[in-house]
Amino acid sequence: MRAYILIQTKPGTSEEVVKRIKSKVKEVTQADSVYGRYDAIVVIEAPNLESINEILYRVIEKDPNIIHTETSLVLSS
Repeated sequence: MRAYILIQTKPGTSEEVVKRIKSKVKEVTQADSVYGRYDAIVVIEAPNLESINEILYRVIEKDPNIIHTETSLVLSS
């Protein structure tokens, strides 16, 4: 199962957040700091929804520089 996580960070911290997520989460297949409505986009490949949920709530959303996340799950691959 693949998920796209759109992240808003505190100003000036998006690159730091992306590096931290890449180092902590082995399921990350891609993570980039971007310009636009969101500050970073992270792609996760996990075996099931429960794994994605655990990554989101126990690792990503605990980052003190993350303000908001929005997750989009891929329907089929």
